[in-house]
Amino acid sequence: MGRAASATGHSQGYVAAHATDGQTGTYWESVNQAFPQSLTVDLGAERTVGRLVLRLPAAWGTRTQTFSVLGSPDGSAWSTLKAPAPYVFSEGVNTVAVPLPAAAGVRHLRITFSGNTGWPAGQVSELEAYSS
Repeated sequence: MGRAASATGHSQGYVAAHATDGQTGTYWESVNQAFPQSLTVDLGAERTVGRLVLRLPAAWGTRTQTFSVLGSPDGSAWSTLKAPAPYVFSEGVNTVAVPLPAAAGVRHLRITFSGNTGWPAGQVSELEAYSS
């Protein structure tokens, strides 16, 4: 929570910082009709990351978002931690857990969205990273 976040773009006031503000009622939304779009979070220090949790507002309708996950120790050299795959966010819960191979030395995470069945943009209310 409270980590620095940036994005390739955003729609209206739905800025990247909303994905790390600890509130599920706010969210980042990428530029509409412009896939792929990325959300990047600086974890503040190198860490071992083994799982991500992405959240959307619980009341939103079910949607499938397709995205990949990249990691970097320095924000310039990126490694693929998870190849592009579809993830279902189900209405009422709207949370997905993404297991990753335990990757040590990750300071920056980049989630690159290439599709969304519920809206023509990438969307994240909260992004959480865990070691396991």
